[in-house]
Amino acid sequence: MRWNMMVLASCLAMTGCMGSSMSERQDQDVQSSLQYDNVPCDQLLAQRNGLAQQYHLSTDAKPSFSNPAMGFGPFTPDMRSKSKRDTDLASGKIDAMNRSIERRDCGKPNKQKKFALPS
Repeated sequence: MRWNMMVLASCLAMTGCMGSSMSERQDQDVQSSLQYDNVPCDQLLAQRNGLAQQYHLSTDAKPSFSNPAMGFGPFTPDMRSKSKRDTDLASGKIDAMNRSIERRDCGKPNKQKKFALPS
């Protein structure tokens, strides 16, 4: 019994070191929104909508994370299918695009600036 536990522990440790653990790959799905700040608003909205349509996601998709039991996240191998990994990556990109859109007020009508003399 003790031997089996040692083998299991070493296998889990090696799985976590291979770079293919569930938590590590899910962390890669989270994207920075700064990379989209140089993209014009209309083009960014079109990219986001196209990506959402391609992967059958809503335009306000966010990356999801699994909750492995008892802190085994770094040691749990990523057993998601390729299509699920691609969909999760797309939801991370959509979330980053949405944060850039929100920060820059894309898609909202321009506010009229009123010029007035101070009273």
